Amino acid sequence: MQRMTSTPAETLIQFEPEFIEGVRDIWHNKIIFNQTLGLKLVDIAPEAVSARIDMRRELVGHYAYNRIHGGVISAGLDAMGGLAVMAAIGARHMDESVQKRLDRFKFLGTIDLRIDYLRPGIGEYFTLHAEVMRLGSRVASTRMEFRAADGKLLSTGSAAYIVS
Repeated sequence: MQRMTSTPAETLIQFEPEFIEGVRDIWHNKIIFNQTLGLKLVDIAPEAVSARIDMRRELVGHYAYNRIHGGVISAGLDAMGGLAVMAAIGARHMDESVQKRLDRFKFLGTIDLRIDYLRPGIGEYFTLHAEVMRLGSRVASTRMEFRAADGKLLSTGSAAYIVS
């Protein structure tokens, strides 16, 4: 996902290893549904996040084509939007302790979600990417992508999240 705009301040922020491990723990161990989906965090940065889903028999939505279920795509993109908001919140509050920033995530929730299915989801694995378009004091807006292993864009999403 190419970021349309960036500011010099965004590129200077680097997360502490403790923050990244805390987000990984939340993502992989505390949000149990991510395990069901098979979502694996690949990268977390202040400006964008990425993850991967390996195709498994349990994710098939169309038996004749071995196509991934649309619900997996929408749930995965929703989770990615939330992860992008976590990263943006973490970057905004670098003056706070790691634990205080991680504690902020308990207020996060989806308030609107739109998914556009552009092509059938067929492949060995898929990559998911998300970025925050705007982080306000109460609501964040995100943009997400679901891609095939070869990089072909399969689905896009946009969402709004409550952050306070």
